[in-house]
Amino acid sequence: MEKYESGIKMIPFPLEVVYAKQSDLNNLGIVKERVSSPEFQAAIQGASDGKVSQEQINKASEYLQTLTYDQDTVSVNVPPVGLVTLKIVDRELNKTIKFETVNSPLPFNLWIQLLPVSIGGCKMKLTIKAELNFFIRKMVEGKLKEGIDRIADMLASIPYGYGA
Repeated sequence: MEKYESGIKMIPFPLEVVYAKQSDLNNLGIVKERVSSPEFQAAIQGASDGKVSQEQINKASEYLQTLTYDQDTVSVNVPPVGLVTLKIVDRELNKTIKFETVNSPLPFNLWIQLLPVSIGGCKMKLTIKAELNFFIRKMVEGKLKEGIDRIADMLASIPYGYGA
């Protein structure tokens, strides 16, 4: 089993607010609706200290158009892979959200770990574990390492208080 971890990301919002938003996938609707708003995009770029580019936001916006979700599952069409569906399989209040793939050409698990650092902020780290044979690992290893950090950057840069 291969393990890939993002760097630790600081989020300038209270742990309880971040956990509540991330643990209910219905909240993706707000992001899906607002991602094209210039104000929302500016808030994402400002919160990321320039780590999230306009090009990355545009690409995320394209992916979000194919996004379907409910409280526990999210599906997105990822070219050239196809439809990928993740389901929340465990929640530990204000600590961890665990996902596993339901539909994916590459089965994997994903964890979001949250840790308080102050009254107004928290830290986050993402971990992916996947069973990869040698050939697949060599083909996707770089993309997984890059992808997990990009996802973490995007999650850390969401303005959790926006429109709340």
